[in-house]
Amino acid sequence: MTTSGNLAYDVLVNDPPPQDGLLPNGEPKRFSPQASTLIYGSEEAVLTDPGLTAEQARAVGDWVEGKGRNLTDIFITHGHGDHWFAAGLLADRFGARVVASAGTIGQMRASAATRPVLWDKLYPGLIPPAPVTAVTVPGNRFTLEGHDLVIVEAGDTDSADRTVRHVPDLGLVVAGDVIYNGVHMYLAQRAIVGGLGPWRAAIDTVEALQPRHIVCGHQNKELDDDAGRTIAETRQYLDDADDLLRTENTATGFFNAKIERYPDHLGRMILWIGASVVYGVRDHPEEDIRKIILSSWL
Repeated sequence: MTTSGNLAYDVLVNDPPPQDGLLPNGEPKRFSPQASTLIYGSEEAVLTDPGLTAEQARAVGDWVEGKGRNLTDIFITHGHGDHWFAAGLLADRFGARVVASAGTIGQMRASAATRPVLWDKLYPGLIPPAPVTAVTVPGNRFTLEGHDLVIVEAGDTDSADRTVRHVPDLGLVVAGDVIYNGVHMYLAQRAIVGGLGPWRAAIDTVEALQPRHIVCGHQNKELDDDAGRTIAETRQYLDDADDLLRTENTATGFFNAKIERYPDHLGRMILWIGASVVYGVRDHPEEDIRKIILSSWL
């Protein structure tokens, strides 16, 4: 927990849901840990990225309730379902508004449309109903007890239309999937946009905000929120990915080499999926990339 005057933030990291299947090294498939962030004042609070499953919604809701504040808004950083499918349950529980950028709302609709062929197959029966009820706010900013909460457009990282939430009075950026913290990064977007340049530009956007603290959408709960460290490590991970893509000829080789370089990183399933997409597109450029992505997840 970090505080500034009457403003504070806290983070809950949910463990990934159970899942069938094995990775190439024989490990069970496990999704990445997912972080939800609560910004709160004396009486009110705003939540970011409430999670994926009904069980995660319960855990996040109980945690929020324990703070004793009125939850006014739930902010979604981007459209990947693991960051927002639980929003409806929490909005109903607390009477809160769901807020996102226009681009994120479009991506949320796309995730909802693909849910039957992807998310519900990965986690059958675990995900609650998830209508897209998010709204935009004027100027991409709103306030909490007089403190600005600013939605900053970051562009492409592990998918399009990424945003982060900047809380200047806390020196905080809630970074969604722009910055990672001790967790393998989802690299499939590299195959879609033709490189990691847009992601590096998004990191520059976050750095320009001069945060002291960064909460990442996927992070190891044993690590701190130091902004300088997480920015530097995210950049290094991308640089290492480009290096290995020049030397490794197969997705399995890339997967193993990344684990050798990052033995303590969590979320190896996401590493494998991203590698499968990148090498699938490289080896079969004539195939529909959407089919390659879907088969890599399943």
